[in-house]
Amino acid sequence: MSSLNHPILEQSFAIIDQEIGEHNFSPAEYAIVRRVIHSTADFEFKHLIRFSPGAIPAAITALQQGVPIVTDVAMVEKGVAGMVAKTFNNPVICAVDAAGVALTGKTRTETGLLECWQKFPQAIFVFGNAPTALLALCTELKLAPVSPALVIGAPVGFVSVVESKAVLAQTPVPQIRVAGRKGGSPVASAILNGLIVLAWENANG
Repeated sequence: MSSLNHPILEQSFAIIDQEIGEHNFSPAEYAIVRRVIHSTADFEFKHLIRFSPGAIPAAITALQQGVPIVTDVAMVEKGVAGMVAKTFNNPVICAVDAAGVALTGKTRTETGLLECWQKFPQAIFVFGNAPTALLALCTELKLAPVSPALVIGAPVGFVSVVESKAVLAQTPVPQIRVAGRKGGSPVASAILNGLIVLAWENANG
């Protein structure tokens, strides 16, 4: 929808369309992959992004219903705030800001994430930075009577990152994740922004 995408963004998308090559993504999946490639200039994400069955429809429904969005860090929160404000105005909560002090043996992001999980278990959870917080959520999900609308698993780095994504992959929750060490706040934001555009287009014909 042109009202949500800047003309330069549309030009970038056209270049990506020319260079992407063959793929097996559905149109909705490709809309998200293309946005991630735009945010990173890295075509390897074509091979790294994984969608669980039904993840995109579940996310679209949740966004249209105004469910809260919980981000691990402020960079992801800032990366999606503009698109949220232009569309469904979902509450956006940053986990690291939700924790006054860290629980013993946990980071502030883990602590805040667990607090957000208690308050908003059916939220959309977005991870671009904190693999320990993603692991903490996956641990909670094993015993949970309710499930998040979606988990976006895209932490970046070398410690616990690959492991956290592997644990998420084994969790029967709607999810979009980035395999391997790559990811980051811009990637996580791009995935959610792509979903918001899809949800907005769906709601507005």
